[in-house]
Amino acid sequence: MLKQKISPPAFPLLRRLSTTAAAAGFSLNLPKLEPSKDAELISQILVTNHNPFHFTESSLQLHGISLSPHLIDQTLLRLRHNSKIALSFFQHLRSLPSPTTTLTSFNLIIDILGKVRQFDVVRQLIVEMEQQEEKNLKPSSETFLILVKRLIAAGLTRQAVRAFDDAPSFLDSNRPPLGLDEFSFLLDTLCKYGHTKIAVGVFNERRAELGCDEKVYTILIAGWCKLRRIDMAERFLAEMIESGIEPNVVTYNVLLNGICRTASLHPEERFERNVRNAEKVFDEMRERGIEPDVTSFSIVLHMYSRAHKSELSLDKLKLMKARGISPTVETYTSVVKCLCSCGRLEEAEELLETMVGDGISPSSATYNCFFKEYRGRKDVAGAMNLYRKMKGGLCKPNTNTYNVLLGTFINLGKMEIVGEIWDDLKGSETGPDLDSYTCLVHGLCGKDKWKEACGYFVEMIERGFLPQKLTFETLYKGLIQSNKMRTWRRLKKKLDEESITFGSEFQRYPFEPYKR
Repeated sequence: MLKQKISPPAFPLLRRLSTTAAAAGFSLNLPKLEPSKDAELISQILVTNHNPFHFTESSLQLHGISLSPHLIDQTLLRLRHNSKIALSFFQHLRSLPSPTTTLTSFNLIIDILGKVRQFDVVRQLIVEMEQQEEKNLKPSSETFLILVKRLIAAGLTRQAVRAFDDAPSFLDSNRPPLGLDEFSFLLDTLCKYGHTKIAVGVFNERRAELGCDEKVYTILIAGWCKLRRIDMAERFLAEMIESGIEPNVVTYNVLLNGICRTASLHPEERFERNVRNAEKVFDEMRERGIEPDVTSFSIVLHMYSRAHKSELSLDKLKLMKARGISPTVETYTSVVKCLCSCGRLEEAEELLETMVGDGISPSSATYNCFFKEYRGRKDVAGAMNLYRKMKGGLCKPNTNTYNVLLGTFINLGKMEIVGEIWDDLKGSETGPDLDSYTCLVHGLCGKDKWKEACGYFVEMIERGFLPQKLTFETLYKGLIQSNKMRTWRRLKKKLDEESITFGSEFQRYPFEPYKR
């Protein structure tokens, strides 16, 4: 069925519990971003010199450069927010007399293209992988799980399940078949994106064939918690125990997370009721001989943070330490967030020093708590001081940090600082993502800077991002209302050209237009 379609056409803490693919028994073995000056240089050459309508010209800049598989992977990772340039680079490598592409590089480009919903191109690449003579380049189960994940993220659940079912017909006989771990990954991804009812249906249909264990039940319990159906989560926990499958600490943490995260914390009576429900879970855990761990306490601390109960957060943190449980960076971040949201910045800074003294390095998420408070206070100096301290320290700003700062300074009208931060973001290892461009374009529209907004909008599309419908409508309505018809016509012409014009190396790929 998949082959016919492939033919060329004429909650953050919750994710760190059991709903991650790793806890589900299978993790995508894609390479991570590593420091590499050569990869930085190559990616900068491609991005700086590319022609958005004739991508081959970019690849010619690499003539004579020797590329190892590791260097290819690191370069693709740096181009992951520039899908068309990444595909052009990949196709250039395949056209060489001695191609150095590997299964990992194929999986990376499939993930990059799937992220921008170019699924017809992905399917075409999978067919080409199957037709390779080298057995080590044929599709693996991981290849299909990447496709499944991106389809589900795009809301195409039926196609995702079909791709999962069609995978065995593509897999080489020497590769292991799809089993319980891959089945867990499918259910986990469905639940992660809010399709728990579909996951339960898939589970009931295939449990006899593929099996079931405590990880599968934990995934489904987490899925119901994500939908705020604590009653169904408790029902599946009871079914799990009746089936003779013993829950573990992760299972109870998922249920605890659902109770603490999904319920309303105001007025005071509701908050106290949630605290009592959380204590019941702690009691049940101890009755079954399961001792609450650092994650259990972190979940409750996060609930206190949401309810702005700073004193309770500090007391719970002291209780953890008294019981010999060492707080993690997530634990500290929850308390820091609570203190910042309550306006107790000085105490938050003291806790940050305590955290470092305990040998725990703050994460970007920890610093983001301060940035959000500075945004509320409109404290430009404080935000910039902390930002420059991060740039000079071990914990570099991540894309989310940059996005928070962009939104802050755009709202304050500090466009010169916005320019500085945007340049730093483009020069960082991660680079701007869809949210970065969306934030910048919307902010510029709000300041009536139409020329700059149009420029970044076109740049976003040229880099392979599919703008959100709201972004397009905001720009369109703003230009019309501001009597910028000539600007609108030029922008529309540019988009029409971009949507139909590609380099010759893309002709056999069924690209979808990058427009709404």
